[in-house]
Amino acid sequence: MNITTKSGFCCEIAPEVLNNMELVDALAEVQNGNSLAYPTVCLLILGKETRTRLYNHLRNEAGRVPPADVDRELTEIMNALGQPAKN
Repeated sequence: MNITTKSGFCCEIAPEVLNNMELVDALAEVQNGNSLAYPTVCLLILGKETRTRLYNHLRNEAGRVPPADVDRELTEIMNALGQPAKN
């Protein structure tokens, strides 16, 4: 599925990535307050190459990638993955 976020980040991700118990485990960790599980969630959904592209897309002038921006983008991507494909 081709996804473009509001910030202009484009990626292609198979909706099947959501059908992964390891992802459910990592999301549960995040839900339970373990914010250190969030990079695992990001990697399981995006894969290494796409995650790197997202980080570079979000990198600020100081060279940092704000976690809140990653959260916003990943939430948008996950919401898009959960939607039926448009014809």
